[in-house]
Amino acid sequence: MKKVLLFTALAAALTAGFAQANEKLVVAATPVPHAEILELVKPALKKQGVDLEIKVFTDYVQPNVQVAEKRLDANYFQTLPYLENFNKGKGTNLVTVVGVHVEPFGGYSKKIKNISELKDGATVAIPNEGSNSGRALLLLQKNGLITLKDPTNALATPKDIASNPKNLKFKELESALLPRVLDQVDLDLINTNYALEAGLNPAKDALIIESADSPYVNFLVARPDNKDSDAIQKLSKALTSPEVKAFIEKKYNGAVVPAF
Repeated sequence: MKKVLLFTALAAALTAGFAQANEKLVVAATPVPHAEILELVKPALKKQGVDLEIKVFTDYVQPNVQVAEKRLDANYFQTLPYLENFNKGKGTNLVTVVGVHVEPFGGYSKKIKNISELKDGATVAIPNEGSNSGRALLLLQKNGLITLKDPTNALATPKDIASNPKNLKFKELESALLPRVLDQVDLDLINTNYALEAGLNPAKDALIIESADSPYVNFLVARPDNKDSDAIQKLSKALTSPEVKAFIEKKYNGAVVPAF
């Protein structure tokens, strides 16, 4: 009888232990600032019963592919135009959960100090992904360097340029590679996360930069089947907390701007 009672007590204890086990949430992110922001909220999530695992990627494709294939739960690295273009091109159905921050996109140079010094025939490096390419070209247009056939085309490529008075030559590269060619081109348009990784300060170093009211908000992204899950919603609230807002404002000093 004692053995039965002991076994029952042990079983109950084990069951209680399993019931209290935290839920694991695996989220993909690019290193800066996304992974840094996720690291900040890990302790708070743990207290809420969620163990956050951060998978760091240096590209913009695999984080979406692996969430779509259910190898990861969510990702945090991209804007809505990029996501919509990815879904359309890859046949995926990923969805936004919450907007967290804006990274004003900028143009950098080690050959000139002011955009007015950009010479005729200068080489300009831009991202080769649809929405990021369009974002770069819209910024060039805003600064009077080119004119697009459709001035509002967020997915523009160099083929969509109507007027190029300085005869700029475009070098299209994967976004992650853009900082590596900064010494080789006259103007380099770099996503802020990669600029920060390369030691650039967008607020100080960019010759041209989007305004703080940029529509390119970076979102937490998941799937239709898990976006409303308890763990995802806890992460969503954590990413838009006053603590995260204060962290972004203090750490990035205008290079990254809270969107909430």
